[in-house]
Amino acid sequence: MKKLMTLALAAGMLLGAATGASAIDFKAKGQWLMGFSAGDGSLVSHVKDNKASNHNKAADTDDIFGASQRLRLQLDAVASEALSGTVFFEIGDTYWGKNSNGGALGADQKIVEVKNAYIDWMVPNTDLKFRMGIQGIQLPNVAGGSAILDDDVAAITASYQFNENVALTAMWARPYNDNYTGTDCVNYQDNMDLFALMVPLTFDGVKVTPWAMYGMAGANTNFLTSTSPYARYINNGFKGEDTTTGKAYGSMFWAGLPISLTLWDPLNVELDINYGYVESMGRYQAERYGSAADFRMGDTKREGWLVKALVEYKMDWGTPGIFGWYASGDDGNVKNGSERMPSISGCGNFMSFMGDGNYGWSTSDSLYDRNMTYAGTWGIGLRIHDLSFVEDLKHSFRVAYWGGTNSPAMAKYVNSSYGWQNFNPDGYGEKDGPYLTTNDGLLEFNLVNSYQIYENLEANLELGYIVNMMDDDTWKRSYRSDSYKKQDAWKAQLIFAYSF
Repeated sequence: MKKLMTLALAAGMLLGAATGASAIDFKAKGQWLMGFSAGDGSLVSHVKDNKASNHNKAADTDDIFGASQRLRLQLDAVASEALSGTVFFEIGDTYWGKNSNGGALGADQKIVEVKNAYIDWMVPNTDLKFRMGIQGIQLPNVAGGSAILDDDVAAITASYQFNENVALTAMWARPYNDNYTGTDCVNYQDNMDLFALMVPLTFDGVKVTPWAMYGMAGANTNFLTSTSPYARYINNGFKGEDTTTGKAYGSMFWAGLPISLTLWDPLNVELDINYGYVESMGRYQAERYGSAADFRMGDTKREGWLVKALVEYKMDWGTPGIFGWYASGDDGNVKNGSERMPSISGCGNFMSFMGDGNYGWSTSDSLYDRNMTYAGTWGIGLRIHDLSFVEDLKHSFRVAYWGGTNSPAMAKYVNSSYGWQNFNPDGYGEKDGPYLTTNDGLLEFNLVNSYQIYENLEANLELGYIVNMMDDDTWKRSYRSDSYKKQDAWKAQLIFAYSF
């Protein structure tokens, strides 16, 4: 009996070992970032809540110097070419010395985050692929990044390659649900769902990806982005009373046409056209400042468009190029809603201070990229990429002027003279960046220097400067009781990046 039991146990162990050894192949990759920076990212230095007072309050209280780190680790469990699972962990951002994110003495805070977690699988005997779970979603784009959606989100994507020229991708995503904490209706009518179709068309030297996305959001979504027509403050601090609506859900719609032309290589041409619409969910009472405050009934509809382009020519010593964009802006009449293009979570990358170029990461909150969506702005810029005079050392230089397409009359609806700097007293986040009227401007310079120390280790030195040309006559109205002092923004940061 003992011999039989011993043989059975041994056989079970061998079978278990064989099964475990042949089932899954684990692969790991990731990136460590160590950064050190000096700078001041605020465009306002001091504010005065009452003009009669001599007391100026500092508006930018962040440290000039900062040190930080971040680790991202991706583990892939690969069963076969047709089945795999991925989990993507992030530790950080950890600001050195800060207790809440594990950077203080002892460094024992719980700061491990799950950034992505999904499975990839193929329908047997077909080329139909699925990805299910929390994943990075970037809507098709060229020339300056996605101005509408580029972020991690819970979703299902399905893709099929018909032939070498035509493919199709479909997506359902749920960015928000069960976050509403109203006292009467907790988690009621607060979900947002997005449905998208993308058709990549690839030919010799030409790539075009027409796409469209429909969405619906509940009246209680309040999803903390610039798209929300249901928040109290509609546009970067525009003051108003709570919106009242009888609608349970509102419709949203976006469409895009990115075009990439490389048939004239080494000339590269990129053109991206976007449109966005968010249905009106009712009207709100917008306060208009003047000699005496009065109110207008604003509409919560938001509808707009954006065109951006890049032309560059690759040469032996570098790649010079010119880029630009133009987006619709508010017309000054809140009764017909906003004319700025709405977004979910945009990530413009023409620049790396007012955008998400380079690593899109910094050691200080005020120096972080602003994830610009380009809404309500226009701009033109020059750049030289991959400029190199020494082996393993590359330079990229960019300069761009940011102008506004919003009517100066809209400044009267902002409840602070410095509300243009993303000020939002109700706490609803805005990802459009500073609110620029046709009288305002910003001039930005970026210089990125990248040195490849080892194959997997890079030293990245970034210098950035923003010249503040906001128009004081537009924003410092005599009828307001506050005032501000503007300043230029600057940063110098050194990042060591170990990627594997």
